[in-house]
Amino acid sequence: MHYHYTAVNIKNKKSHGFINAENKADAIAHLQEEGLTALSLTNEAEKSAAPKSIWEMELTGSDIHKAKIQKKKLLTIMNQMGIMIKAGVSLSMAMGVLIDGEKDKKVKQILNEMNDDLYTGIPISDSMTKFKAFPEIIVNIVQSGEANGRLDTAFERCAKILDKEIQLTAKLKGATGYPIFLLILTVFLMIVMNAFVLPNFVSIFKEFDAKLPAITIFVMSVSSFITTKWYLIVLGVFLIIFTFVILRKKYYPFALTVDRLLLLIPGVGTLLKQSYIARFCRIMSSLVEAGVDIVKALEISRDVIPNRFMKDKLTQIIGEVKVGSSINASMARFPVFDALLVSMIKVGEESGMLFETMEKMATLYEQQTDETTKRLTSAMEPAMTVIIAVVVGTVVISIVIPMFGMYNVISNG
Repeated sequence: MHYHYTAVNIKNKKSHGFINAENKADAIAHLQEEGLTALSLTNEAEKSAAPKSIWEMELTGSDIHKAKIQKKKLLTIMNQMGIMIKAGVSLSMAMGVLIDGEKDKKVKQILNEMNDDLYTGIPISDSMTKFKAFPEIIVNIVQSGEANGRLDTAFERCAKILDKEIQLTAKLKGATGYPIFLLILTVFLMIVMNAFVLPNFVSIFKEFDAKLPAITIFVMSVSSFITTKWYLIVLGVFLIIFTFVILRKKYYPFALTVDRLLLLIPGVGTLLKQSYIARFCRIMSSLVEAGVDIVKALEISRDVIPNRFMKDKLTQIIGEVKVGSSINASMARFPVFDALLVSMIKVGEESGMLFETMEKMATLYEQQTDETTKRLTSAMEPAMTVIIAVVVGTVVISIVIPMFGMYNVISNG
């Protein structure tokens, strides 16, 4: 490909020219071999292929400003940006390399528009704010990196945060995956037995006019209700879920109560609390290290926690910090934050090492989350197995007992 470049030498003298290379990364390497640092690199074919305006993008039916990028893809972008800028590649050149190697059309459109913004003098953090693809924490860390001239470190911090988020999410999904599978299996077995197995035995018992025990009558009644009134069950489940979702979304006191009760569930509540605090500490440590204002860091860290009860307490803490209270003194008022966290934050505030303290606490709570996940999974697997055994066993017993009664009647007859 034929690229037009603008570069500077070791004496900071600017030069322009053309270079042939397979891609932008090769072009950068060739220029560095000649003692030049690229400031810009453009390819006419690439420019003509790129969307000319937001209007064109909207005509194609995709609003890239509302699009989201998967965390793994965002992690890759942050890692690549950090590595390239640390190696001395200019920001516009690094963006060009990302665009050149990106296959996802939507992500490529986002990067193209950001690159256009860079050429018009718009800072990359300001460009990021136009897209929902970049979380507020990423924007703030990059903004701080621009202010202190350490964009490479800023992108590395962003990559670290995203990596920890991905790991934590994977652990939580792993903890709930197997129990959910067993629950679905239980429901499936109940449907199969009630819809296909039990009705056959009902007709046999009626034919022999067998006297049925209470457990059999109960199971048969449940089976009859499921097979004849299944639509009522489906409607009821739908209404319950729909009402719950609407109330939780629209009625704040209800959402607050539900999220508070979630934290009180044995095992599950502990796991959720540990994962939320780990996330809070990790975000706080990264923002404080990046030089973000304490109040702003607290607000961003609060917003990444999905539990509204904890979020409400953090809002109260932020209000007190704004009027001069220390974080640890305000946090100590709420039992949802354990004494260890409060005492360590106190040490961090008093020693001026809040970043280091929060980072260590994030690591500690991430380890605790991992341990709790393993314990919870280990406990739930046999529990769900027992539930399946009870359900299947009850149905089998309800069939076997009257069968023995029928056998005795036939034998005596």
